[in-house]
Amino acid sequence: MLKKSFVIISISAAFYAQAQNISVIKNSIDIYSNTPMTGSSKFNAMAGSNGALGGDANSLMTNPAGLGVAIAGDLSVTLALTNNKNTSSLAGSSIGYNVDKFNVGNVSGVATIQLSPKTAWKFINIGANFSTQSAEEYIESPRNTNVVIAKQLVDSNGNAVNGNMSYMGHAYNRYGSQSKFNLGVGANYNNSLYIGASVNMHYADIDQYDTALFGLDLDNSVNAFDKQYTPYSEKSNGFSASVGVIGKVTNQFRLGASLETPTWWNVDRIYTDHFTGDDGYIYYNTYGESRDFRSPMKATFSGAFVPNKNFALNVDYTLGLTKPKYRVQGAAERELNSFFNDNYKNLSEVKVGAEYRIQSFRIRGGYAYASSPFDAMTISSYNDAGVAGDNNYSNFILGDRNTIGVGVGYDFGNFYLDATYQNISSKYKNPFLKGDADAGTGYYSGDFDVNTPYSVVSQVKNNRDNFYLTFGWKF
Repeated sequence: MLKKSFVIISISAAFYAQAQNISVIKNSIDIYSNTPMTGSSKFNAMAGSNGALGGDANSLMTNPAGLGVAIAGDLSVTLALTNNKNTSSLAGSSIGYNVDKFNVGNVSGVATIQLSPKTAWKFINIGANFSTQSAEEYIESPRNTNVVIAKQLVDSNGNAVNGNMSYMGHAYNRYGSQSKFNLGVGANYNNSLYIGASVNMHYADIDQYDTALFGLDLDNSVNAFDKQYTPYSEKSNGFSASVGVIGKVTNQFRLGASLETPTWWNVDRIYTDHFTGDDGYIYYNTYGESRDFRSPMKATFSGAFVPNKNFALNVDYTLGLTKPKYRVQGAAERELNSFFNDNYKNLSEVKVGAEYRIQSFRIRGGYAYASSPFDAMTISSYNDAGVAGDNNYSNFILGDRNTIGVGVGYDFGNFYLDATYQNISSKYKNPFLKGDADAGTGYYSGDFDVNTPYSVVSQVKNNRDNFYLTFGWKF
């Protein structure tokens, strides 16, 4: 029988090493910097491209000036069925896992207030939009027994023994949801200039797990180990504001621009601190902390071509103006901010959407491309043969994202019904396993800890199939 290794970790060391948890870096971008963009079926079919078109409350997600374009009240509810599949590949093997979710993805409405014909101001409109989506994700990477980590242990007779820990598999597991509520106002000046502004409330609730399997050659056992400071839970609230403008260059061409401030987040976090007691057994304590995070500021520039009432084409370009940043409370936040300063690329996304009308029938389509948020990086990692060295990776942690949407709709007069299929795909390199023995940031079981200064990196293909059905009422 093996006794447990003896490691003591202090709270100061725990805070210092938190940034080594890759899931914290990923969630900072994936959750807190990319808020839900689930709109109506029309919005989703056009890949979210509506910055110079507007006309309904979904404009609040791109350009609040689009509220001013509306000439009639509108209320819609969108049901969303999503399939999120991650396929992780490593050393010639692959593991795929699906997460299916059904929910009310969007509720939005706009009320129009027509002004006196004696003024050039035609409408002042008030709109509200609520979007929500699941944050659940499971990434299981295959084993690679070529990756072996030496471990010094003590047997039941008190003798020092040298064991070898073989890597047998890994999983990032995240549960939760995220949502965004927009409340805004838009105005129409002389049917040629539209302005708008909104306040945006954000919410996220996630539970994150980071687990590895290791096999020990001394007794041929296989056990699960939790990454230091996991599992952790976060309940977060954020606030941002947006302003925008749309102008008609001619009756057929429109230009738009909008600016969204950073989202100022307050993140209440509960995490698990593993340590080895004086008796040699592994224990853990749960600690809480509150963090402040600021997501990047974003600007969107738009152009639309509307030659007649039957066809509309819109192009949006969104650019990140700042980098994500944590308020520094200790070494952990300094490490995170240093990582973002050195490796984060400002957001760059292009969206193109179009709609064609045949009497009461609508056909829509769209495409969007967002670049990877991180530069290519060189890290110390194992290759497939289990040899450690410096390796360079592009699309690291998160990758380029492609979105394709197609949809149809029918206008019954006061009511309308829309349906959309949307596919979102990306590929990225998925690092895990790295830990610092001195800081105690490795993986812990009930028996002992495992540390290695090298990462294992799998290739992940993420594919999301989304189906939307919108019921709308115009008044």
